[in-house]
Amino acid sequence: MLQIPPLLIIILFFVVTKQLIFNMKRIVIFASGSGSNAENIIKHFNSTQTAIVTHVLSNNEHAKVFDRCERLGIDASLFDRESFSKDDTVLNFLHVEADFIVLAGFLWRIPAKIVEAFPNKIINIHPALLPKYGGKGMYGMNVHRTVKENNEPETGITIHYVNENYDEGAIIFQAKTAVSSEDTPETIAQKVHELEYEHFPKVIEEVILQNE
Repeated sequence: MLQIPPLLIIILFFVVTKQLIFNMKRIVIFASGSGSNAENIIKHFNSTQTAIVTHVLSNNEHAKVFDRCERLGIDASLFDRESFSKDDTVLNFLHVEADFIVLAGFLWRIPAKIVEAFPNKIINIHPALLPKYGGKGMYGMNVHRTVKENNEPETGITIHYVNENYDEGAIIFQAKTAVSSEDTPETIAQKVHELEYEHFPKVIEEVILQNE
């Protein structure tokens, strides 16, 4: 029987692992809040060979996403508006760390220079069926309260590419859920969160695979 020396097995393991990592696309996530979607995305790609989340960036020093990243062993950094919009600090970082950028509850508009550097490589999720209830200020519970006030029969999620305007990039995917008269903004939010957790990581992976 062929006997493979243990040292050779270890070397082969590291060679194969290194090759897999080099072939994987790199994702940088932007998040402003709790980071539940970010965590879901990180866990999804930890179990695939398609991509790896290399870093999480946040504009909010109090964001709970930092706690999640520490628990998950993911590097996370804080940035300010000057490094994001006025100089090229964040852009230069992305050139090194990212093939794709995912916005997971990120509230700032992406500067034109980043959009131009990553065409059709920046993906956002919006908690409504765009083009309804999009634009500046329409995020989180603001959206769900407006959906309830307008007696909408349905709502959902929109996953789309990012351009220079809030929520106006090309739509990649939408999923719907019914809204009943008994629903509150809070129960609507829960329904929408379930759609986000179910679909967002899979759609990101599909986009990456289509770009290979």
